[in-house]
Amino acid sequence: MYVWIWRHLPGVLALKVFQVLLLVAAVCALLLFVVFPWIEPHLPISQVTVDNQ
Repeated sequence: MYVWIWRHLPGVLALKVFQVLLLVAAVCALLLFVVFPWIEPHLPISQVTVDNQ
């Protein structure tokens, strides 16, 4: 899959590297700001209590 993405990116090596970094940043932002907040209420780790002993 990564080879397919690399082959379909236009430009020379420097431009391809920039585009890959931009794609990675976009995927990370999508996960952090959309996917994780949407799924967080459905995870069982939200009911955590800590006892002070």
